[in-house]
Amino acid sequence: MPEGAVRAQESLGVTAGADWPTRGSVLAFDFGLKRIGVAVGDLDVHLAHPLTTVPGEPKAKRFERIDALAREWAPVLLVVGLPSSEGDGEHPMAHSCRRFGAELGARTGLPVVFVDETLTSAAAGAALAEAGLRGRRQKPLLDPVAAQQILETFFASL
Repeated sequence: MPEGAVRAQESLGVTAGADWPTRGSVLAFDFGLKRIGVAVGDLDVHLAHPLTTVPGEPKAKRFERIDALAREWAPVLLVVGLPSSEGDGEHPMAHSCRRFGAELGARTGLPVVFVDETLTSAAAGAALAEAGLRGRRQKPLLDPVAAQQILETFFASL
C-alpha cells in the first residue's frame, strides 16, 4: 500500500484493501438510494469535477448508466463515499454503500476505495451557495458536487 494510503486510512477515513494506480482517471460516487452523484478526477493532477447524477432505481438502469460512464471515462480507480456514525455502531447507509462498492468493483474489475463522506453534502451545499445557487437551484447539482467533495478528500489523502 502506498505511504499516503496509510496516512489516509488513519486521518481521513480512506480504506483500501490493496495498492491502487497512481495515474489515470478516477470516478467517485456519492451513493444514495434515490440518487447517486458522480464526479470525475485525475490522479496525475488531483483535480475533481462534478459529472452527473444517476437515478438510484431501478438497479439495472442504474448500472447501465454507470457502465456507460466507466466506458466513457476509462477510470483506473473507483472511489465510494462511506458515511460514518457519530455514536457507537455503523451508519445505517454504510452497509448499502459497501454493497454498492463491491458490485462496482465486480462489474468493472477496478479497485474500489472507500472514503469517509462525513459532511460532504453540507460542504457541497455551501460551495453551491457560494457560487450563487440556493434552494431548488442546488438540488440537481448537489449529488455530483458531493461526489466531487468525496474525490477531493481522497486526493488530499495522497
